Amino acid sequence: MTAAKRPAGKKPAPAPKKPAVKAKPPQGKPSAKPVAPKPAAKAVAAGKPAPVVKVEPPKLPPEKVPPRGQLVPKLHKALKAAYKPVAFDTNRDLLDQALVACCLENAPYDVAEKAFARLREAAFDYNEIRVTTVAELAEILHDLPDPSHAALSLRRVLQSVFESTYAFSLDHAKKHSLAHGLKVLEGLHGVPSFVVAHVASTALDGHLIPLDKGAVAALFVCGLTTRAEYDAGKVAGLERIIGKKSGIEFSSLLHQFGIEVLTNLHGATVRKVIQAVNPAALKDRLPKRGEPLPAPTPPPPGTDKESLKAAEAARNAAEELRPAGPQAAARPAGKTPMPPAGSGPKKAGDGKSGKPGPKPFVVKPNVGKPLTIKPQLAPPPEPAKPQPKPVAKKPAPPAKPAAKPAAKKPDPKGSRHAAELGKQKPR
Repeated sequence: MTAAKRPAGKKPAPAPKKPAVKAKPPQGKPSAKPVAPKPAAKAVAAGKPAPVVKVEPPKLPPEKVPPRGQLVPKLHKALKAAYKPVAFDTNRDLLDQALVACCLENAPYDVAEKAFARLREAAFDYNEIRVTTVAELAEILHDLPDPSHAALSLRRVLQSVFESTYAFSLDHAKKHSLAHGLKVLEGLHGVPSFVVAHVASTALDGHLIPLDKGAVAALFVCGLTTRAEYDAGKVAGLERIIGKKSGIEFSSLLHQFGIEVLTNLHGATVRKVIQAVNPAALKDRLPKRGEPLPAPTPPPPGTDKESLKAAEAARNAAEELRPAGPQAAARPAGKTPMPPAGSGPKKAGDGKSGKPGPKPFVVKPNVGKPLTIKPQLAPPPEPAKPQPKPVAKKPAPPAKPAAKPAAKKPDPKGSRHAAELGKQKPR
């Protein structure tokens, strides 16, 4: 039999599709996997407070550094028109420069000079200032803006100098290069960076711009720094823009302008300087009238390897230069005092002779042994001796007449020796 032929040009009709029957899930078993409850839901169900989930703020792009090469010369010109530079005494002793700088931080020049002179009159010498409490020094420096901070800086400088040299002198910082002097100043425990930069620029003939809280706030208001630099309190690159000849002059003018920003932020002088340097900063940086400047928030410590190494080096340096006294920082956990010399294991021999090395010198504690004192017994009484019987005395015989002294006989040996000497010829 042959299959029927299909007509040309026509396709066969598709077969009708049967409706798909959905399979019912078996009874007694869930249709889907159970979803585990979240830890927050578990805590709420158990009656405990839900855990706090830390939401990290979105990372903002880094703020652009303003063009300081153009703005710093404008600031210098505007400060010259508003203030007069103060002639600072650079012929003082190096230690006196450091102590005056402690009083000068965030304070006018005349107020700092008067406070330092009053301190020298009140104390007999520097050792008396070193052992005086911070509260008593703050009473003497009462006219400074922050007398407690200045008193603590003074004590730290004197204590660190005395711990390192056992004398109140910093003249050894001048004997070598500027780098050596900066290392000596930075090695002083707890001394602010403003003091180091001020002493280096006035006494060590260095080129540094000292920046205190007022100077950093003045640069921030004028739009010369970013918010990160304002929080950290450090501004890099000023020494490259300002020449060394005009460095002390610019530092004096900026210091006066910084005090004006701290004391009279919305004054006419501050607005005039900002208008001459960066007019856009009047709207962006200067707060509204009656509002203070935003407080700087120090950045958190870094977690990279370089930051951790720098923090460890700083802790070790602070531990080595930790001063003794009430202002000393607490000793970190895990630090134990060094054992006495020679208390370790014995030294190994040289290996050639086969003999062990010399015994180490061990420092033994001076502990006295208890003494036992035996009571002394009384000696036994001696027996009484019998007394001798009295003997009758005999009458003394009559005295004999004194005999005449016998004549001396000639010595035969002496005469013979004299005869021998007589026979010798004279010399």
